[in-house]
Amino acid sequence: MGFTNNKHIVNTYNLLVVFFVALGTLSTAYGLAIIGSTVGQPSFYTYFNLATQGEPGYPHTTNMIGALNGVNSAGAIIGCLTSAWSADAVGRKRTIQLGCLILVVGGALCAGSVSIGMFIAGRVVAGIGAGILAVCVPMYQGEISTAETRGAMMCVTGIMYAFGYTLAGWMGYACFHFPADSPQATFAWRFPLALQCAPPLIVLAGSSFIHFSPRWLLSKDRREEAFVIVQRLHARPEDPDHIAARQEFYLIEKQYELDKTLQPRFLEIFRTKANRRRSLVASLLMFGDQFLGIFVMTNYGVLIYASLGLTGSIPLLLNACWTTFTIVGNTWTAFYVDRFGRRTFMLIGACGCVTAVTFLCALTATFLGTTNKAGLNAAVFFIWFYIFWWCFFVDATQYVYVSEIWPNHLRSQGTALGISMFYLASEVTLVAAPVALNKIGWKFYLVLICPSVVYIVCIYFLFPETKGRTLEEIGTLFGDEHVASHWYGISEEEKEEIARNALKLTKSGRILDEPGLMAPVNGGDEEKVTTGEEVQDARGAV
Repeated sequence: MGFTNNKHIVNTYNLLVVFFVALGTLSTAYGLAIIGSTVGQPSFYTYFNLATQGEPGYPHTTNMIGALNGVNSAGAIIGCLTSAWSADAVGRKRTIQLGCLILVVGGALCAGSVSIGMFIAGRVVAGIGAGILAVCVPMYQGEISTAETRGAMMCVTGIMYAFGYTLAGWMGYACFHFPADSPQATFAWRFPLALQCAPPLIVLAGSSFIHFSPRWLLSKDRREEAFVIVQRLHARPEDPDHIAARQEFYLIEKQYELDKTLQPRFLEIFRTKANRRRSLVASLLMFGDQFLGIFVMTNYGVLIYASLGLTGSIPLLLNACWTTFTIVGNTWTAFYVDRFGRRTFMLIGACGCVTAVTFLCALTATFLGTTNKAGLNAAVFFIWFYIFWWCFFVDATQYVYVSEIWPNHLRSQGTALGISMFYLASEVTLVAAPVALNKIGWKFYLVLICPSVVYIVCIYFLFPETKGRTLEEIGTLFGDEHVASHWYGISEEEKEEIARNALKLTKSGRILDEPGLMAPVNGGDEEKVTTGEEVQDARGAV
């Protein structure tokens, strides 16, 4: 946030940190999507003795494909629960490092698999790492951003998801052309799986340069470190005295001091009316988004295209093309989600996705199994229409919303709950989809459409708009009684008062409300802070 009317424009260093940690989610998305390309490689079926579509024994193949996705989601749920504990216990930074390490191990197991059992084990391990990063990365991004730029900064997670899916799509298409009769034919699916290890390795190599979350440092009473980090992340040339950073830290610390008075209890995210509403919203958000059908389209798009009569490398090419388009959509969201709002984007996105799946269902029911190219091409069009709506309005927005609605001391647990529901719902959609598409065809889309209509109604009546508010004051929207300060919608006089109080911060980051008081600094040393001209002279002190 800025001083009075001026908005705090994110600095380059802050943006680089956000993009760097998001490399972890790139690998998460890539790991989820690469199976969609793997099942399009003939050598994969040959190596594991699996029947291809149309051959005897294909129902067993669909069970195996469903299992590979199902165990990955199960591992992700374990990762979410791990992150709920570790993000508070050892910090967001250490948890990101842990997730990257586990993801590297999982990716290596998948790429080196010599049996379907080893492949499944690798998918479980990779899922655990993916779940940890899916929770912790957007949470960390939100905690190092300002209120005005938080939506855009957290949308970087969505952009990296898009890059991950795009990389997986084009890698699958490129490797399809590897000679099937080559002694190294398994390269066509092993190399894309091994590539999953590259982004988390990069994050691990550079993680020593990542800061701890200032909000987590405050929870451990490490004010000096937190204060310096906020100043570095939110510095700008026109504010050499770090007034905006001091102002922000002042509001964060006021809320932290109040949170310290709250008695932590087991399953606190379900104990108060406000927290129960948050839990309901987070669960509905991520469960509902999964039933919009995104994983069905991304992980089984190749199979869906094949069922519509497309053969050879064409399904893989179409899969790669539309995943590339998602980068544009997620980038657009990053620029406009702070302007138009999260709730607006989710409503528009959900309505568009349901419309697209409804038309896809009707066209598939009418033309699947026929030679009517116009009808089958129309079905392909609505798959693309779905992707357009999803990536422009839903994909990145969901990660922003599920993390920012929680107070600081419950954010890791609450975000983990929401992401867990996303993966729990994927157990239904991903495990059932290959079998259902083979057995009941178009009727499977009804399983997605009916819950999604209910979900749209829930968004309209239950989801508050959070744009422009600090993380600390969002609690007001859910009925919290322990909100220490506000920024959104306050008068200019109140902003000036906050700015004046923020200037009283010492280099320890502590607040002194009266002139002449002594504050403990660095384990007992004392520092005197005055007001008036002396405070003005001390504004730049760190």
